[in-house]
Amino acid sequence: MKNFTTKYLKSDIKSGLVVFLVALPLCLGIALASGAPLFSGIISGVVAGIVVGTLSGSQLSVSGPAAGLTAIVLAAIASLGSFEAFLLAGVLAGAIQIILGFIKAGVLSNYLPSNVIEGMLAAIGIIIILSQLPHAVGFDEMHEGDYFFINAAGEHQIFVTLAKAVNYIHPGALVVVLVSLSILIAFIKVPFLKKIKSIPGALVAVLAGIGINEIFKATGSSLAIKQDHLVNLPVPESLGQFWNQFSMPDFSQIANAEIWVVAFTIAAVASIETLLCIEAADKMDPLKRYTNTNRELKAQGIGNMLSCLIGGIPVTSVIVRTSANVASGGKTKIAAISHGVFLMLAVLAIPFLLNKIPLASLAAVLLVIGYKLASPRIFVHMWKNSKKFQFIPFLVTVVAIVMTDLLMGVGIGLAVSVYFILRGNLKLAYFFKKDKHNEGETIYMELAQEVSFLNKAAIKQTFAHLPEASKIVIDASGTVYIDHDVLQLIKDFVNEGAGERNINVTLFGFRKEYKIENSASHVTSIVSDNGDYVSPTLVSNGTKVPSNILKVRELQGV
Repeated sequence: MKNFTTKYLKSDIKSGLVVFLVALPLCLGIALASGAPLFSGIISGVVAGIVVGTLSGSQLSVSGPAAGLTAIVLAAIASLGSFEAFLLAGVLAGAIQIILGFIKAGVLSNYLPSNVIEGMLAAIGIIIILSQLPHAVGFDEMHEGDYFFINAAGEHQIFVTLAKAVNYIHPGALVVVLVSLSILIAFIKVPFLKKIKSIPGALVAVLAGIGINEIFKATGSSLAIKQDHLVNLPVPESLGQFWNQFSMPDFSQIANAEIWVVAFTIAAVASIETLLCIEAADKMDPLKRYTNTNRELKAQGIGNMLSCLIGGIPVTSVIVRTSANVASGGKTKIAAISHGVFLMLAVLAIPFLLNKIPLASLAAVLLVIGYKLASPRIFVHMWKNSKKFQFIPFLVTVVAIVMTDLLMGVGIGLAVSVYFILRGNLKLAYFFKKDKHNEGETIYMELAQEVSFLNKAAIKQTFAHLPEASKIVIDASGTVYIDHDVLQLIKDFVNEGAGERNINVTLFGFRKEYKIENSASHVTSIVSDNGDYVSPTLVSNGTKVPSNILKVRELQGV
């Protein structure tokens, strides 16, 4: 693997274990909600973790069966008449995704505003909390993957289930979830436990949940949690039964037009969800790395082809797993790969032990992850640090996703964001004074008078392709307005990305309201005697400025 490093191996393995615990019920629940065999969810989880994780360019994204595809898969299996016919559509969908990767369709992800991405993450956090509260109290009517289901009466499945759960609280599940939450919070807050890096709090919480329920059962307590409220993994009684859980596509229906319609639908939805998640993963990345989205589409396509060839359901990059990865300290793709390995080993070696895990314990893990995504601090931060044309699309996206579904909610948020964007100036954001850049040369980027969000893609791609150990001067001396997203992109690059790649950055001409504070050795901020960032024209007009500005001008050759 390119750029493979063992620097974060311990934290990645630990994170992979936590993601495995989160992914296990999701794989089973989404398969069940999709009308597919339970084992098909495990197959797709293993393939997505190991194969897609290896081929992907993302260091943090974790793939698997996705809740957003459940309705499509359920309807497709019913309309095509057999699961084998559906598998053929899945194989073709993977091939289509590979083609999309080669024609560079991944560039579409660059046109997603950060406020919409932030809103999507917060909404997913709220949905995780709402969907796990019934599991937390022992009411498991709604399967994992039914997040966006709306019944014939127009009622959202999550809210209907929440209302019912109040009348079906299981005291034993409540004990388990409270103990599990206490353990998880202790691993976050207690200094002594925070220092224990080798043992994930989620694993301790799950083991505690198993132990408590086994005590309840051994003592004949009425608090004992029954099997229908535990993980329910298929356990084959023989090797023959194990192999019978795999299926092959029905290639005899290759000429069936309906197969192709399903294939294109799956490819489109899976690709959009993947691009959304990749953009979100890059946003959450503490090291501020950028993912090649075209490579990601190819990796997802290969994963879907292989998954459906052996009886799995389609996969995408999944926000819930990715969020769990980031929250658990994952830094490289080893976390995603190891979660797939854990899934495979656990299913082969200890399915009986997995079936002792209370869903309430797993709900506790997901509740903590959901809270981190939808923390009130995020809403306060967006309100205080964003203007109304940033906060309103963020809030609209949150509400729209929670009340409808992921793609429709993002579409609504994007429409609102575009409305505000179109009110700005759409001039070219910058230009280079050199067409080709060699190692050691200084790259000069001059921002336009007004820089809108639509300029984000070009600037982002420029930062991503800067050679290591290069020098860049970002000149905003003629700029009166910089969009929040673009300014945040520049800040992330200056504060994190540039240092990681040994790139020297000189900030020039930024106004007070756009100042980027950084005292790192690789960053130089050119300011005047009164602390304002200055324009190069001030030197020629005879204005007194520090000598380092003259040095920069010599460096630029201007």
